[in-house]
Amino acid sequence: MDISQSIILGIIEGFTEFLPVSSTGHLIVASQFLGLEQNSVNKAFEVIIQFAAILAVILNYKEKFSFKKIELWKKLILAFIPIGAVGFLFSHQIKELFSIQIVATMFIIGGIVFLLAEKFYKKEKSYIEDIEKISYKQALLIGFAQIFALIPGTSRAGSTILGAMFVGLSRKASAEFSFLLAFPVMCATTGYDILKHYKEFTDINLLTLLIGFIVAFIVAYLTIKLFLKFLEKFTFVSFGIYRIIFGLILLVWFV
Repeated sequence: MDISQSIILGIIEGFTEFLPVSSTGHLIVASQFLGLEQNSVNKAFEVIIQFAAILAVILNYKEKFSFKKIELWKKLILAFIPIGAVGFLFSHQIKELFSIQIVATMFIIGGIVFLLAEKFYKKEKSYIEDIEKISYKQALLIGFAQIFALIPGTSRAGSTILGAMFVGLSRKASAEFSFLLAFPVMCATTGYDILKHYKEFTDINLLTLLIGFIVAFIVAYLTIKLFLKFLEKFTFVSFGIYRIIFGLILLVWFV
């Protein structure tokens, strides 16, 4: 992997990690276009740029990372448990699901679900705007929705945002809960991957790694802020349409 490739992947990771469009799906496709193999060294690189995205969440929501917000974090941990348990118990089966066909199909299905969610989203209804006001039951239901993210192409952000909307959160609150829920999920997956691939880090060019990390961090930080601004005026319809079009392109191009 050269510097230009690390910049491209850093931009893609930072931009797609917190949007409902599947960062994993985009990284797989981008790696194919760039001629990069899905080997252990490149997977180790992806682990590092995902860690950069975690830091972007902390910087954007530093006021939430305190003992004063312990009730919120209890709900976030509760929401993390379902995907943590299923991901651990069925890790081998989940790995076998990785293919362009499945990624493309889930892009399309996810897009359709977003369009349906927006169709039934009623402006006059009273939605929860403050994520600290959600109940433990709502948090757990969002956690169960997040399990779908284990299917490649579904999108962790997409599944949690949809789950949050369906249990009564506003668009913006759904996105914010998804951002914070990414912290325990990505800490667990990144920590596991670091232990699994730590030997491969010695084979990565440090300059390439550093540049990819910085790019992913900056792009993720800005994306979180801009995404929330976007949701103040617009809906998720554009993301639903994008997912369907992107999925169809994948099916035609690769299949």
